[in-house]
Amino acid sequence: MKTLVEQLATYATYHRDPRNIATHFIGVPIIVLSVLILLSRVSVDVAGIAVTPALLVFLLSSLFYFKLSLTYGLAMFLIHGALLLTAGHFATVSTVLWLSAGVGVFVVGWVIQFIGHYYEGRKPAFVDDLIGLAIGPLFVVAELGFLIGVGKKTQMQVEAIAGPVRRRDTVNA
Repeated sequence: MKTLVEQLATYATYHRDPRNIATHFIGVPIIVLSVLILLSRVSVDVAGIAVTPALLVFLLSSLFYFKLSLTYGLAMFLIHGALLLTAGHFATVSTVLWLSAGVGVFVVGWVIQFIGHYYEGRKPAFVDDLIGLAIGPLFVVAELGFLIGVGKKTQMQVEAIAGPVRRRDTVNA
């Protein structure tokens, strides 16, 4: 399995335009939310716990992120946990509202993503490697950390492989 830096750097090579990264701050979380909404409706009672496909995806992805990094794993666990709780509320509404919310948010999220990749001039990373679907949310958390000055060592390692984010004044050049 690739390391945290290798995973982030591979994904980052598809995301060097700041406008693309900005769209990911919005698009990726709402896509994750939409998937969790759609997977939250069906549940099986296991020892008094409602086990849904969304919960299983949450647990498996949490294990994956923790295996890459304890720090980033914890951040992803908390963020995805909040999204899972939010998605769970949609499981209790009417089928029409649940399905409309899940599919509608999913479509909006992907439209935002494809706008970002238009600016990037490059296809999304998952087209070449499906693991990009799992690394996308981690990339967003890492990039947010980099913007606020957290994870500088990781940022330097990722940028040594993928190159720095293009500066805004060179984006249109």
